[in-house]
Amino acid sequence: MSAQAEKQVVILGGGFAGVYTALYLQKLMTASERKAIHVTLVSNENYIVFQPLLPEVISGTIETFHCITPIRRIARNTRLVSRTIEQIDLEKRTVRLSPEYVPRSLLLPFDHLIIALGSRLDYDCVPGMREHAIAFKYLGDALRLRDAAIGVLEEANIEADPEEKRRLLTFVVGGGGFSGVECIAELNDFLTVAVREFSNITRDEIRCILVQSGTRILPELDESLAKYAHRILDRRGIEIQLDTRLTAISSDGALLQNKTTKVTEKIETRTVVSTIPSTAHEMVAQLPCEQDRGRVKVSPCLDLPGFPNVWALGDCASVPQKDGIASPPTAQHALRQAKTCARNVLASIRGKPLKAFDFTGLGSLASLGRRSAVANIMGIKLKGLPAWIVWRCVYLSKFPGLDRKIRIAMDWLLDLVLPRDITQIRIFKSEEIHQEHFHAGELVFRQGDFGNKFYVVVKGEVEVVKDGSVLSCLGENEMFGEIALVSDLPRTATVRAKTAVDLVSVARPAFETLLARFPGVHANVIEALKRHGVDTSELVINQDPQASCHDHDHDHDHDGS
Repeated sequence: MSAQAEKQVVILGGGFAGVYTALYLQKLMTASERKAIHVTLVSNENYIVFQPLLPEVISGTIETFHCITPIRRIARNTRLVSRTIEQIDLEKRTVRLSPEYVPRSLLLPFDHLIIALGSRLDYDCVPGMREHAIAFKYLGDALRLRDAAIGVLEEANIEADPEEKRRLLTFVVGGGGFSGVECIAELNDFLTVAVREFSNITRDEIRCILVQSGTRILPELDESLAKYAHRILDRRGIEIQLDTRLTAISSDGALLQNKTTKVTEKIETRTVVSTIPSTAHEMVAQLPCEQDRGRVKVSPCLDLPGFPNVWALGDCASVPQKDGIASPPTAQHALRQAKTCARNVLASIRGKPLKAFDFTGLGSLASLGRRSAVANIMGIKLKGLPAWIVWRCVYLSKFPGLDRKIRIAMDWLLDLVLPRDITQIRIFKSEEIHQEHFHAGELVFRQGDFGNKFYVVVKGEVEVVKDGSVLSCLGENEMFGEIALVSDLPRTATVRAKTAVDLVSVARPAFETLLARFPGVHANVIEALKRHGVDTSELVINQDPQASCHDHDHDHDHDGS
């Protein structure tokens, strides 16, 4: 292959589909082609997550980093670029990547583009999901959920208010598919073991709820296996609410609605996990090509009609199968699509005919925790311990990298004899400025509470209540909560949501910095205080955030917090 025939192949996405396409390209190329065909893989992370093992990170069955593998060790001869995609231009045949440490965008030209960007959770379909739910899709999500679970156990162990304790010990998982079932099974197992270390909590106080909008869990599996899984989870104390959907989420709870009766119920909880629903990656949604429910429509050969040498596969692609249905978004399909895509890219470069994707699936497996699972392998149904053994063997054999296989096997062996870790790392710090959602009638804060946040209404209305009387109603762009922050006094009134409301909250440290450093903020706050009837003539507002922080620490020392 001459220098004039050099080709730039760009792969977008670091999941199974993208990484294994790069791997198969390297394996299938000849020595001369490896010199002339340059493969670049773009991924936000420099590792691939083995999704089926993510739930075991929650329970501590395996070590955190044992469910990931560095991409460089899988696709060794591929150029890896760890950046965020800003734009895909199919006409100019370029991909623009965002700046990172160096403040310059990177432009990648391509001769062949392979789109394997997967999907993302659709936060906008449920009010409050983005602000208050823990997604369950990536490694960071599993770590955050584990951190949150240990955190609420620590709080519940010292909580004197029975109502707040119940709220802390209630866990809601949305979605009864593979991810939701495996997530709540491992979470329930972990809580059952961890609670033994907390003297003021009993297992009966923990409540785990699985919410499924369909009429049964695990709709991807045979009905008899799904019923078995339902019985197992129910026996372990997990509540399963079928034909029910999440309608809203706040910091204090989740609203559930039965789809048949339309009856709405509020579950008081501090922990809501979402595994559904999925939607298109934002870059995929912007592509000027035909799509099917957020997935790019491709031919059976995985190429995009009307766009030469552009390919798509994995969760972001609607791949037709020979059985007449679109290929489901599973790892087994992504791996085989990757091989087909790699072969067809090389066939296109070599001027040879393309081959259609002809895989329809080998079966499905779902772990239920505690040495139990359900499986349907090539028509053979398994459940209980045999299915669990098959589950572990299959996924261990599929895991990329011998070193990781050994580490995971050792983790599983040690889990049989050693107690699970309950250490809280606290690596997830609350954002100082973020959005919050509240249901109609829900309290934002109570009169007499310590003032730790300042609020601005984005959408909806709140009402200010003092000693049982409504003083005022605040709407869009109006602010409240500043009095307690600037005066170090308790909240002078209760604020509750009059309607469903979205707020922007600013934590005390950030508020103090804005007050001291940003021109005009101090004057606007004084004006707002006057509108609220506060006498500001003798009010001293500290404009030094460093001194203010020291003063607060000193106060906490005296009151024992």
